[in-house]
Amino acid sequence: MYSYLTSGTCARKINFDIIDGKLHNVTFEGGCPGNLKALGILVEGADAREIAGKLRGVTCGSKSTSCSDQLARAISERL
Repeated sequence: MYSYLTSGTCARKINFDIIDGKLHNVTFEGGCPGNLKALGILVEGADAREIAGKLRGVTCGSKSTSCSDQLARAISERL
């Protein structure tokens, strides 16, 4: 299990596994529980590089980042 401390978002931490290049067990600590639970379900088993590419740069309101963007950064750091 890899843990990533987020910056600039309501979620404080993202936990996930990458097994054979695929994302598994993505969970967020803090943030919007329904939306982030759904995000974890949607990316389960997906190609980690593809998800990082799709989510990088997504913003939340006036913030320069989002929980999705932070997930992309976490994936890239882990890879």
